Formats: sequence, C-alpha cells, structure tokens
Amino acid sequence: MEIQEQIYNSYEILKETCKISWNDAELDRIEKAFLFSQKVIGESKFNTGEVILNHSLEVATIIAEEIGLGPDSIIAGLLHNIMYAGLEKKVTQADIEKEFDKPIFSILNGMAKINALGTDTVDLHSENYRKLLLAMAGDVRVIIIKIADRLQVLRNLEMYDAESQQRMISETAHLYAPLAHRLGLYTINSELLDLCLKFQKKEAYNYVVNRLKETETERANFVAEFVKPIEKKLQKKGFTFSMKARTKSISSIHNKMNKKNVSFDEVMDLFAIRIILESNPEDEKSDCWTAYSFVTEEYQTNPNRLRDWITIPKSNGYESLHTTVLGPQGKWVEIQIRTKRMDEIAEKGLAAHWKYKGGKANSGYDSWLANIRNILEHPELNVVDFIDQFSMDIYSDEIFVFTPKGDLKKLRQGATMLDFAYEIHSGLGDTCVGGKVNGKKVTLKYILKNGDHISIDTSNNQKPKLDWLDFLVTTKAKSRVKVSLNEDRKTQASQGREILVRKFKNWKMELNDDSIRKMLKHFDFKLAVDFYYDLAMRKIDPLDVKAIFVEKEEESAKVVVEDLLPIHETKDLTFEGGDDFLVIDNNIKNLNYKLAQCCNPVFGDRIFGFVTIKEGVKIHRKKCPNAPQMIERFPYRVIKSKWRDTTSKSSFLTTLYVSGIDETGIVSEISHIIAKDLGTQMRSINIESDKGKLEGRLQVLVYNLDHLEFLIQKMKKVKGVISVTRGEI
Repeated sequence: MEIQEQIYNSYEILKETCKISWNDAELDRIEKAFLFSQKVIGESKFNTGEVILNHSLEVATIIAEEIGLGPDSIIAGLLHNIMYAGLEKKVTQADIEKEFDKPIFSILNGMAKINALGTDTVDLHSENYRKLLLAMAGDVRVIIIKIADRLQVLRNLEMYDAESQQRMISETAHLYAPLAHRLGLYTINSELLDLCLKFQKKEAYNYVVNRLKETETERANFVAEFVKPIEKKLQKKGFTFSMKARTKSISSIHNKMNKKNVSFDEVMDLFAIRIILESNPEDEKSDCWTAYSFVTEEYQTNPNRLRDWITIPKSNGYESLHTTVLGPQGKWVEIQIRTKRMDEIAEKGLAAHWKYKGGKANSGYDSWLANIRNILEHPELNVVDFIDQFSMDIYSDEIFVFTPKGDLKKLRQGATMLDFAYEIHSGLGDTCVGGKVNGKKVTLKYILKNGDHISIDTSNNQKPKLDWLDFLVTTKAKSRVKVSLNEDRKTQASQGREILVRKFKNWKMELNDDSIRKMLKHFDFKLAVDFYYDLAMRKIDPLDVKAIFVEKEEESAKVVVEDLLPIHETKDLTFEGGDDFLVIDNNIKNLNYKLAQCCNPVFGDRIFGFVTIKEGVKIHRKKCPNAPQMIERFPYRVIKSKWRDTTSKSSFLTTLYVSGIDETGIVSEISHIIAKDLGTQMRSINIESDKGKLEGRLQVLVYNLDHLEFLIQKMKKVKGVISVTRGEI
C-alpha cells in the first residue's frame, strides 16, 4: 500500500470516530491539525520503518475511540511528533501557538519533558518514576496521551530491535500500565500487560491464548446455563439489565498460575459474569443489593469473597459489588454487580482519580475528589469537559531528582542541595559544601527541580551551622542538623567547664556548687551547660566571672592577658616593671600583637594594649578616636604598654592630611619631598582640587614619631600648603 493511501485510510478511520461525538467546528480543528502535521512530517519514517504520520493518526484514534478524550487531546495526539528530531522542517512554540493555542503547546511540551526523562532504573524506583511523570506532565491529559502512544507502540513492537523491545516492555510494565490502572483505564492496562507478556515470554503467552481458545465453547455453554435463573428473577422484578462474561486478561491468568502454582484448569476465577443494571441514581445501591440477593438465593455464596465497593468505593473511584458463588458443575464463579453508570466509569475510567498508598490528601486532592463526586452524582455532566479544565496538581508538593548513579529520590517541594545530601546520608549532609546540578556548580541553598541530576561536594573542614536551619525544608535534614549542633554545643560546653576549672585554680579559688549557682544567677542562666558554652565561645570574660567573687583591683598587664587569652597566645609576650607593662618592639616581629589600623601607632607614640576576643592584643595610640569608648566599656581589657628601642629600624604606616591652595606644581613638590627623604616610602596619594582649594590624603611609611614630625614640618614649608595633620585610615 502506498504511504499516502495508508495515511488517508488511517485519517478516514479517525474522522468516522470523531463524527460520533463532535460538531463541525471541532471536526474542522481536527482536520486542520492533520493537514498541519502532514505538511511538517510528510512521508517521513522512524528508524523502525514506521510512517511517523500514520503512528500519530493511530494514537489520535486510540484517544478518541478507546479513551474518549476531547478535541484538544486528539489534536495533541495528531501533533505530538511534529517536533521529532529527525524531521527536516523545524516547528517552534510560536508556530504551534499561532496555528492552535497555548493549551495545545502545553500538552506537547509536557510530552516532550517525559520523552526526555531517562528510565534506566525504572524497575528499581517505579513508584517514584510514576510520581515524577505526573509532576512533570502538569496536565493529566499528557499522561493519558502518553499511555495511548505507548499502546500504539506495543501493538507494533515487532518493528523494533530486541534491545528497544526490552526497554519498552520495562517502561510499560513499571510506568504506563500502572498509570493506566490508576486512571481507571482497565481495558488498556490489561492490553498493555498482555502485550508485554507476548514479547517477554512468548511461549507462556501463546499457551494461555491457545487454552482460552480451546475452552471458549465450554465457557459459553456454562455462562448460558448459569445466567438463566438469574435473568428470570431480574425480569420478573422489572429490571432493565444486561449480562456478559468477562474473561480474565492473559497476563492476569499467567500471573495467577505462577503465584498460586496452579495449572490453567485450576484457575478459579478464569472469567467473571457481570450484571449491569439500568438504575436511577437514587436507586443504585438498593438495586445492586437486590440483584445480589437473587444470585445468592440461586447459588451458594462464599462469604469470605464478598467485596462491597458500592458502600465504600475504591480510592480511584471504582464502584462495584463482587461475590463468588458455586455454579453448575461445582465450579466457582465471580459475579460483578454494578449499574450502567458504574460500568462506564470502570471501563473507560476518564473520571477516575488516583491515590498512591500512604498518600495524604491535600487541598488539590480534595478539589479533585469534589469534582469527581459531582460527575458521579450527575451523569448528564460531560466528563471530557471536566478533564479539559482540570490541571493535574495533586503532587505539586513533591519533587523527584536523580543521584549520580541514576537512582531516583523523592523530596519535598522547595528542598535544597543540602536537603538532598542529608537524604542520601547524614554524614554527607554534615560535610556538604555544595555540589553540581546537571553539571553546573551550585551552593548549599540551591532549590532542586524535578529531574535534576545531582552530585555532592564535601569537605572535612565543614560542619553543621545554625543558619542551615533557615533554608532546610525536610524534617530529616533539620533533625540531623539539630542533633549535630547539640553535640557540638555539648563539646564546647565541656571545654568551657575546663576553662573555668583552670581559671579558678589560677585564682586560688574553690569551684563548688555554691559558686556555680552564684555565677548562673549573676549571668542569668538556668542551666550550667549554657553558661559553660558562652564561656567557651568567649561571650563571657573570665575577668567578669572573677569580679563576682573579689573586689576589683588594678591588675598587671600580664595577669589581664593571661586571664583573657589562651596560653599559646601569651607565651611569647614580653612584660616589664613587675609585669605591669607589655613591651612592644619597634621591629614588630612579634605576631601575638598587632598595630591597630584605626589609629596606626608609630614608634614613639604613647600607646596602650587592648585584648580582643579573636585577634589577640591590639596596640592603639592613646589619642586613638576609639580609645575613650574602649576604656569606658571594657576597662578590664585595657593593658599598659610601651615601646622598647632597638638598633634595627622598622617602618610604620601612617596617614597625613594636606590642605592648601592649588598652586602650580604643589603636588610635584610634595611628592619630591617624600621621594627625596630616603627613609620615607609613599603607599598612596589622593589629591583633589575644587575652586582653587586643595585637599589631599597620603599614606606613608616612617621609622618613628620623630621621623614623622620632621616630614610634616618639611611639607608645611611647600608653597600653597596651609596645614599638614596626622589622621587615621
């Protein structure tokens, strides 16, 4: 058959199906989609040799005839291959939205996302993959169209190579068939599983098929004999009804044979007899139970096999009354009793919703249930209209991401890179410093997205921090961080206790329960562990603790330093005058103290030391602008200090401010004075002139205070200079 003839034959089948349900305007839209696809795809084929457009037409026909979705879904089925990578013509989002509309593109985009999803480990994480598909699809129609697409592929699976067949079978068995079941598409679910069995275990499939053919007449005769007395009772009571035998699917029979370890002839529920009543909505339950009473009056029932899904429907909306009775020839038969409305929902399942085991209802799920309930209570409502309006939002509170090995992990919406690290292992979270998402570097705070591929970077120096709790969202991660912080707090508190014991020993004081209670009361702590922690973190000064027990006396510089600093920071310091003064060398090689940058003392300045919390001793000028505040707020941290003169010379950084009149060459003259003085080095110079006035700031290195004064005097003699003053950086 010519390709064009094949395509038009498929299109005619689709048109005839659509004419049953849709008006002329909707049929015109469907034809427009067909012509657009034909223009883009032409006679192109897949690698398998299948005509692409024919595949699209068959998918659209499944959507229209076997599932019953609306025009938008049929159009999406026709268009779902127009962006296929192998086509010469390229179609953009703008092209699709111009010719059709945004909802159509949204469906196609959802399908593209699913097609791009790798499924290498689908057999290990099938439940999470199904949720990921739902989350990525967005619109429920995307999933249904993908199921139709997969059904068409499996019906033509012989076209594919062995490797592709196995991949398709694995995806179908773990993803598409379970989704079809949960959407209520039971007939399609059964066919998908049967086709999987056909290509995976051909001999087992053929055995069941042949046995069903062999016993077909026998089953028909049995059913005819079984239903006669029940038909009479229903007709006598005035019921309108139909009865039919439903043979179990091939895959279900095969699974039961394996699971129960029985032969084909020993499968009890090889088929079920279905009684379908035409009832008014208000009479449905009572009518079903009346029919049940007729069956049990005629045949012995197995009470353990009664399943009442009318009083309490299944979570996917399925309603039916099932029982098993002992029929003619001593054979057990399953009976299914339902109304026509219930049967339509069970067969096509368009209004079925799904709920995973252990899932919790949220507002989106409640909304879904309310709409379903409304449809079930009012059969006149158009189910297709409902689906066309509904955007699948049940799982918007979950995301699914991949580990480097391809394993799928589920986390809460808004989860970060750090949440993911803790999800893998608590030790990985404790040492996490960031990582890569889809090959790009990201921070701990990166918010994960569906389908992200993630790797974690760690460092042995990293440890949990309090601010992590501000951006973590998973309970597991938060709990672990709190545990780690508590462990760290206990360790620090233990060190704080050791510090206190050592200080009390140095002060020749006794540390007992009374003294601890006194300290806790003074610093307003309820627990000693909190007091010890603050002491270890240097939030409390040991001298403040000492002041509680002894009257304040002026202490030597050495005592103050030893009280406030660890031993290793004080051992190289030099003191003089009975330890009253800290001695500062003018070669400033001692790394245990630093010259303060706020005032830049130089050798010869009157100075004092200030014991900081984290930076050891800092040396300030007594004229430092910060000196009054330090002396007033922290008098116990201030220590007497003085310079020790040596033969070696070191340079001290200082700042000079120059003001004057902007005379010609004034800047050159100032620079020349500094350059000519061999002992002076200029670090920076910044001169600004405004309306004849000059303001400048210089940073220079000098030997000592005398050297600095000499330089200032020379600069003052420059023509145009009004003042030269020493300042701070």
